[in-house]
Amino acid sequence: MKSLLLLILFIVFTVLSGWAQEHSIAYTQADRDRLVRVETKVEGIEKRFDDLTLNLNSKFTDINSRFSEVNQKIDRLENKFDSYFMWGFGLVLMSIFGLIGFIIYDRRTTLAPVESKTERIIKALKEAAEKDPALREALKRTALW
Repeated sequence: MKSLLLLILFIVFTVLSGWAQEHSIAYTQADRDRLVRVETKVEGIEKRFDDLTLNLNSKFTDINSRFSEVNQKIDRLENKFDSYFMWGFGLVLMSIFGLIGFIIYDRRTTLAPVESKTERIIKALKEAAEKDPALREALKRTALW
C-alpha cells in the first residue's frame, strides 16, 4: 500500500513539474522599460547611500577629533591635579610631623621641672625617714625606700 501511494505521488509530481515548466512568460517591451527604470532608481539609491556613507564618515572623523581634543584636555587636567595632590600630600605630611615634634618637645619641657621637684621631694623624705621609723615604713610600702 505504501509503495502504491509513493508511486502515485511520484507520478503526480513529475507531471506537475513538467506542466509548470511548459508555460513560458513573454518578455515584452514594457517589461524591459520597467527594468530600465528600476535599474536607474537603484543606481540613484546607491549614489545616495554612497553620499550618506561619505557624510557619516566625515562626521565620525570630526567626532573622533573632538574626542581626542577632550582627551588631551583631560590629560592636562590630570597632570595638574597630580602635581597639586602631591603638594597637598606633602604639606599634610609635613604638618603631621611638625605636630608630633611639637608634642614631644612640649611634653619634655613640661615634665622636666616636675621630675626635678619630685626627685628633691623623695630625697627630702628619705632624709626625714632616717630619723622617723613610721615614715620609713610608709616609704618601704610605696617602694620608695
